[in-house]
Amino acid sequence: MMLVAGLIAQPVRRTVCGMLTGAGLARLWHHSRAHRFFSHTRWNPRQVGLLLAGLVVTHLLPTGAPITVAIDDTLFRCRGKKVHVAGWFHDGSAAGKAKLGFGNNWVVAAIIVTLSFCSRPVALPVLAALTVKNGPTKPDLARDLLDLIAEHFGDRDIHAVGDSAYGCGAFAGLGDGMTMTTRAKTNATFYQLAPPRTGKRGRPALKGQRIGTPAQIAGSATWKTLSMSRYGTTSTVTIAEKMCLWYGTWRTDTVRVILVRNTGRTTKTSTTSGYDIALVTTDLTATAADITARYAAR
Repeated sequence: MMLVAGLIAQPVRRTVCGMLTGAGLARLWHHSRAHRFFSHTRWNPRQVGLLLAGLVVTHLLPTGAPITVAIDDTLFRCRGKKVHVAGWFHDGSAAGKAKLGFGNNWVVAAIIVTLSFCSRPVALPVLAALTVKNGPTKPDLARDLLDLIAEHFGDRDIHAVGDSAYGCGAFAGLGDGMTMTTRAKTNATFYQLAPPRTGKRGRPALKGQRIGTPAQIAGSATWKTLSMSRYGTTSTVTIAEKMCLWYGTWRTDTVRVILVRNTGRTTKTSTTSGYDIALVTTDLTATAADITARYAAR
């Protein structure tokens, strides 16, 4: 408990000795006592993460409320010959056009909560998985973390959100009470729902006619104006949606494509494609405004 308190009180020197200093124990405990606590104990990080998730859900979410899980990956910059599985990975915070950095790449699952003293939602990381070159992909690691949370909270609905990198086959076939919302790439192709069975011999059709890309959907869509809260403010947007299949990615899972266009300002994206952002979700019941706000909360 004292080491945890020291970690919170000493956020700059993120070392074991830094924890001792932050807790005011540097002159009371020998540093070997704290080092032994970490080096001579068997740790299961996922078990610790699920315990932390239980605290977050119990104390910071309403009883029975769905759990929104934000999924993303982050780079921990570090160098050295003895750094485990370090390598070159994408780093969105890197300077210059080449967004690359060297270090450990972690896939993180965070529970989104709303705190009374914050104007915007907060994502609290609870689980993480280390990316290893030639090992499981980042989406596969993220799916494993999501399944852990879903199994641990079997009585709650789970809504996962992630950027376009996680809009892939790893999230096809989610279980009951689980949904995934992601951003669609510009070249994503959608299809009509599978037609009814004809009763003839042979395998029934798994998909209907080709609808096209988000830009093609935007060209023939019916738009409606509504007000929603995103990024700590309330704004007016126009939204169009389509029930369809993302067959090349999520196979026969029914999805909704939600196109969002900001009003009052024109962007390069909206000028060329007819929309500002295209979302794909397996949530078939929530409103389009709720889905858009959920993705923005990530």
